[in-house]
Amino acid sequence: MNDKFPIASTAALIAEPARSAMLLTLLGGRALAAGELARAANVSAQSASMHLSQLLQGGLVEVAQDGRHRYYRIASPEVAHAIEALGVISTRPRPYHLPAKSEAIRYARTCYDHLAGELAVKLTDAFVRKRLLVPRGERDYEITVRGEELLAEWRIDIEGLRRMRRSFAHRCLDWTERRDHLAGAVGAAVCQKLLDSRWIIRERNSRAVQVTSTGRRNLEALIASN
Repeated sequence: MNDKFPIASTAALIAEPARSAMLLTLLGGRALAAGELARAANVSAQSASMHLSQLLQGGLVEVAQDGRHRYYRIASPEVAHAIEALGVISTRPRPYHLPAKSEAIRYARTCYDHLAGELAVKLTDAFVRKRLLVPRGERDYEITVRGEELLAEWRIDIEGLRRMRRSFAHRCLDWTERRDHLAGAVGAAVCQKLLDSRWIIRERNSRAVQVTSTGRRNLEALIASN
């Protein structure tokens, strides 16, 4: 660890391609075994163990034991936000074309615990247009009375979210769309609501999420209505 410039040590951890691949895979929000992360990074099990040990020591991931198995996940929302933000500055400005196989990632994906991609940006734009959210300062959103009413309809405990020791509702610059989507405790709660209602479902071994037919009807109505 570089005590004088700790950011250099953290940057070095992220910069190594195998570790970067593991962190990007973990942005899906699920805890994964070392073997799964080794395959995602295309490295041997021994190499994966070494990389994961370094990520643990650096505070970028955490591990949970379940019997003989160990499962790794991103250590905090702040780590996930930092990794996603790096995507913004490490890819070319629009027009930026992802490979065809990655278009699903661009359209709708999870960023740790909240929704990202084109769908997330459209949904956030709709919330702002309808005055459910109001931008405040450079990074945050404020939830209006109308916004609280929608969250209550979705059985989201707004006061419980306010008491959480994390950002309440902030603007996260989407690395593929170059526009803001909703993150923080509110963003995570909205994403979980969409998953629980099966408006969206996770793709296996990917950060991408699929929009179900029910979800498409409901989301299109929510985005289109005044």
